[in-house]
Amino acid sequence: MERRTRPSEARRSPLCHAGQSRPRASAAGTAMRTPSDADNFSTRRESKRLGAVFEARACEYLQRQRLRLVARNVTCRGGEIDLVMRDEAGVLVFVEVRARAWRGYGGAMASVGHEKRRRIVQAAQYFLATRGAMNSVCRFDVVAFDGCEVVWVRDAFRADGL
Repeated sequence: MERRTRPSEARRSPLCHAGQSRPRASAAGTAMRTPSDADNFSTRRESKRLGAVFEARACEYLQRQRLRLVARNVTCRGGEIDLVMRDEAGVLVFVEVRARAWRGYGGAMASVGHEKRRRIVQAAQYFLATRGAMNSVCRFDVVAFDGCEVVWVRDAFRADGL
């Protein structure tokens, strides 16, 4: 039986932040990309590095939208919050940042499933409890990077539905 290896780093599909062009569209209007040629950040080291890059991009984007940074990478035993920000009205905003090079399987936004939302809410409760802010008004947003497109979903989910 022959063992398959992953594509080399040089053959990976480029991301827009790398300064390279996007894949050309086919006649049907869909990108000519398959899961086999787009690894979606498959190695742990690469995933962490790119995650930090996209978190920084999301933070800059949200700051241009007049949100103020409160904290980054809040972790507790059961979960993590990428960014904690405060909007102009004083609402505490817990932000999950997701990035996908390939839109298959629903893209970046679809990757925030029920279990991920539960872990984010758990980390938010930890954050509020340790800051003595349990009665603060807050919401959960998602900033999704699908290829070169940035999508900010305000109030993406609620804590009471979990």
